[in-house]
Amino acid sequence: MSKEEIFIGAIDQGTTSSRFIIYDQKARPIGSHQVEFTQFYPEAGWVEHDAVEILESVKVCMAKALDKATADGHNVDSGLKAIGLTNQRETTLIWSKSTGSPLYNAIVWMDARTSSVCRKLEKELSGGRTHFVETCGLPISTYFSAMKLIWLMENVDPVKQAIKSGDAMFGTMDTWLIWNLTGGVNGGLHVTDVSNASRTMLMNLKTLDWDKHTLETLGIPAEILPKIVSNSEVIGKIGKGWPITGIPISGCLGDQHAAMLGQACRKGEAKSTYGTGAFILLNTGEEIVQSKHGLLSTLAYKLGPEAPTNYALEGSIAIAGAAVQWLRDSLGIITTANDIEGLASQVDSTGGVYFVPAFNGLFAPWWRDDARGIVIGITRFTSKAHIARAVLESMCFQVNDVLDSMQKDAMEKGQKTHFVLRVDGGATVNNLLMQIQADLLGSPVVRPADIETTALGAAYAAGLAVGVWKEEEIFASGEKAKTSTRFKPALEEQLRKRKAESWCRAVERTFDLADLSL
Repeated sequence: MSKEEIFIGAIDQGTTSSRFIIYDQKARPIGSHQVEFTQFYPEAGWVEHDAVEILESVKVCMAKALDKATADGHNVDSGLKAIGLTNQRETTLIWSKSTGSPLYNAIVWMDARTSSVCRKLEKELSGGRTHFVETCGLPISTYFSAMKLIWLMENVDPVKQAIKSGDAMFGTMDTWLIWNLTGGVNGGLHVTDVSNASRTMLMNLKTLDWDKHTLETLGIPAEILPKIVSNSEVIGKIGKGWPITGIPISGCLGDQHAAMLGQACRKGEAKSTYGTGAFILLNTGEEIVQSKHGLLSTLAYKLGPEAPTNYALEGSIAIAGAAVQWLRDSLGIITTANDIEGLASQVDSTGGVYFVPAFNGLFAPWWRDDARGIVIGITRFTSKAHIARAVLESMCFQVNDVLDSMQKDAMEKGQKTHFVLRVDGGATVNNLLMQIQADLLGSPVVRPADIETTALGAAYAAGLAVGVWKEEEIFASGEKAKTSTRFKPALEEQLRKRKAESWCRAVERTFDLADLSL
């Protein structure tokens, strides 16, 4: 009699698409499906999603991935032990408890409409932009959920009415998905996890609970907020109306925290995920490190209700792969995202062109929501190949800025200052991008065989909670290292330094451009 197959599923709800991946007991993907959903841009700087469309995209992905795995001879129906979930962070939604309907579109993490809310708070609060840093690790910024929630409370009548009547529920996309997966209006569970909660500005990093003083200061009612749980525990079971029913949801992490777990990042190890944006996290262990150089203090992961909490320093970059999408969708310079590598490879430099993708401002380490995108250094010699290469370089320069801040913070604490950069995310299939990153960084870049570590991290958390894997198995990364690709720097050191200086000059030219006349 053959041994029963064991599987773990992972929902990966990203900024532009949803995926469902099924992993076997050796953490190998055996079935997956991906669906893109609509991006809405109602005004300049505004970005929204239809939360119901996202639900449907997840449902389709689950059904199609199951069909594919079953067609390949895997008995997933009997072998699926748990589901993990990972999601785009900070994206904010309020919905009706009684009807289950969203009261407004989801406001996406990169949306910049709340800049006036931020300026007002900075002027009113004694600590200015850093007023809440000691509690939540985050500056006042358009990036975080609390600012989006305040905007909804101030500007959307159905939200005001629902809060007044006790019918409003707040959540990031993990909360919305779990509530619907576990029954919705019929007893759905209103929960979030510590990593997603840490990105709202409302959670106390030390207590891992909603901070009462912050809620009072911002005028946010505690009763609309979900319960906070760890990243690895049985939350509830999937209810009726889904392709899978009765299966435990036992893992939940924000996408960048899931990637840290998927990359098996221990204390002192960093990873960079290249997706719509780029996100660099350094595991600081059980210590909350406050950055003096523009980084965020945040959760790394907490792998169980009684498990120790690992914290991280994070550098968040708003626009990375989204700049490639802009070349494709708005300018028509390329037909598919993959075309950029071939186009950029037609030239061996940018010809002095620098592109700073400050479409909705700049995040770490600059934190300038008054910045706007620029292309400088253009001459008659400039071609679309130079522009394409400058877009790739912009992603790498931004990662360098964050890593430079990490090294400064580490040096000031007397810690080692050299991080081997582990990379993941869809854009890392681009070998030219990875080589440029190594060249501009001046140190090696390591890409794992499986670059989709976000979904893998969610699967690890879910499997850990139900006993499919042990923590030491997840962090035993020796075997993974054998199948990694290592990119070594080949750029002459003096040229690397000159390019970095030119990049910084270009960044400074993006400041104070938000009020340019339309």
